[in-house]
Amino acid sequence: MLKSKNIIKKNWVKKTWIDPDDAPELTEDWFKKADLYDGDKLIRRGRPPVEKPKKRITLRLDDRIITALHAIGKGYNARVEKLLLKAIEQGKL
Repeated sequence: MLKSKNIIKKNWVKKTWIDPDDAPELTEDWFKKADLYDGDKLIRRGRPPVEKPKKRITLRLDDRIITALHAIGKGYNARVEKLLLKAIEQGKL
């Protein structure tokens, strides 16, 4: 037995034919510039682009190093990055 919410009403929307040739071309540039709205609220998608984005790498380290890094707590990735940049600036790397 069908419940009333499962019944589809076929004539609930008045259909008008729209010529698809009248629609503007949707290019990549158009999508990049488009704003996303939720009702009247403008929603930004993701973080804004940065000039020099960081790159993800895979690095195999000794277990003692990983244990020590995890012991530092949250934010150890940023601290390791600062240590490596400092070593580069001092000519040690």
